[in-house]
Amino acid sequence: MRVISRKALREFWQKHADSEEQLKSWYRETEKATWKNINELKTDYPSASILKDNKIVFNIKGNNYRLIVKFNFDYQISWILFVGTHAEYDNINANEL
Repeated sequence: MRVISRKALREFWQKHADSEEQLKSWYRETEKATWKNINELKTDYPSASILKDNKIVFNIKGNNYRLIVKFNFDYQISWILFVGTHAEYDNINANEL
């Protein structure tokens, strides 16, 4: 699964160093994944929340941070739409990203 773009993750962990290892781990796992659908993704990430339009919310660092990613399973591409603190997440409409 191709991830677009790692830069968003890097910029975030430079501000929030305690998220770096978990974000790097998520990135590596996703790059190696060949998920065909949301159900396969949920097997690896059971706590991930499903939004509309193939968007998934991942809890990072014990739910201190949130990562929202849009997936196209047919083309094996994912786009990072949001990475932020739990408080920042509470101030956005995740379905509208």
